[in-house]
Amino acid sequence: MAADELLLQHTAALGQAIMRFYSWDQPSASFGYFQRFADVEALTDLRPILRRPTAGGLVRHDENEWTYSLIFPPTHPWWQLKAEESYHRVHVWVRRAFEDCGVATELCPEARPAGAGQCFVGAEKNDLLHCGNKIAGAAQRRNHDGLLIQGSVQAKSTGINRKAWEKSMLAESDWSEWEPEETFTVETTALAKCKYSADTYNQKR
Repeated sequence: MAADELLLQHTAALGQAIMRFYSWDQPSASFGYFQRFADVEALTDLRPILRRPTAGGLVRHDENEWTYSLIFPPTHPWWQLKAEESYHRVHVWVRRAFEDCGVATELCPEARPAGAGQCFVGAEKNDLLHCGNKIAGAAQRRNHDGLLIQGSVQAKSTGINRKAWEKSMLAESDWSEWEPEETFTVETTALAKCKYSADTYNQKR
């Protein structure tokens, strides 16, 4: 979470979009920036549980879940999109990656409310479905620094390899590997400790 927040702050200076794939070192849960801690705490027994910089609902993170983020500077066309359009575009992108891997998916045509506050119970319009069940969702944060999209893919039912899917995601555009400076790692560690690991932040509402 700290890395994504700092990437959002730095993306304008970099002047280009960033894609980041990452995983969790232990079963955990994250919840949307605007959710109440007391509400989501009762929805999962996973710990730690932490507040994301993006909106959305509660998401479980474990070995069967793939997490990614996309960060766009304010000069990028995606930054100017309305939230619904950028949400649609990112899941069209994810759907094409699954298609390249031989897995048929579809965008949810309309919201299917269920399990209030939980991202993967029910589905929102333009979430990604496989055999009728939601397998991908995302949340966004847009400000003067840029646009951050944090996505979760729960693709165990598809049987495909994560690395193959990531390769298909990267094939969408011409990407190059970015090596952050040591100062970025230091800043990330400090922010993770003082903010995202702190009860004062995670339980602030």
